[in-house]
Amino acid sequence: MLKKKIPYITAILPAAGTGKRMKSLLPKQYCTIGDKTLIEHSMNALLCQSCIRHCIVVINARDHWFRQLSISYDPRVSVVVGGHTRADSVMAGLQHVKKSVWVIVHDAVRPCLHHEDLLRLFEITKFSQVGGILAIPICNTIKRTYCGTNFIRYTVNRENLWHALTPQLFNYDLLKYCLKKALKNRVTVTDEASALEYCGYKSIVIHGRSDNIKVTHQNDLKLANFYLSKLYKKT
Repeated sequence: MLKKKIPYITAILPAAGTGKRMKSLLPKQYCTIGDKTLIEHSMNALLCQSCIRHCIVVINARDHWFRQLSISYDPRVSVVVGGHTRADSVMAGLQHVKKSVWVIVHDAVRPCLHHEDLLRLFEITKFSQVGGILAIPICNTIKRTYCGTNFIRYTVNRENLWHALTPQLFNYDLLKYCLKKALKNRVTVTDEASALEYCGYKSIVIHGRSDNIKVTHQNDLKLANFYLSKLYKKT
């Protein structure tokens, strides 16, 4: 059986966040771990892959930080202005994709991506006509509360529940079609896979790692620092 080659891929990093949840004037993607910002760690994890030929970074219109980073001058990197939501920003990135069959979307504040996870995502998804995402099975007990209260209503069955991560890798034309339809119909999509779900397409779940964390709050920086130090020692 012939092995199917990994195709050329365009990466999109939505990075238009303003840092409200970090309670900081500095957007969280520009917080530093070691000598690099979170967005640089996240971009480097993608750009070290030969199949990723173009990286589109989607920033806020008032962002004056990204152009101060040396990585912004990498010839593979393009910068576009995003929208009010993640979906708007990803769509803005999709408008600037050139001649790519596949698009990979990764959080700018998810710096601890393992090389092996990325390769596994490529290897499994390349046989799909739709796409796939990294995810981890939910292992904690999940409670649902009554609306507007902190009283427990019931325990959610964890079977077949997964915690969605990024990167998420999809056929370019299909993702653009589904995201455009969701935005037109004002459907809330919190990640790219949910846009595909809305249109009836089934994405693949690829088992990822729990240390592929999204830095959302101040305390997450310490944990990401710990995970990155282990990751760099490994490489």
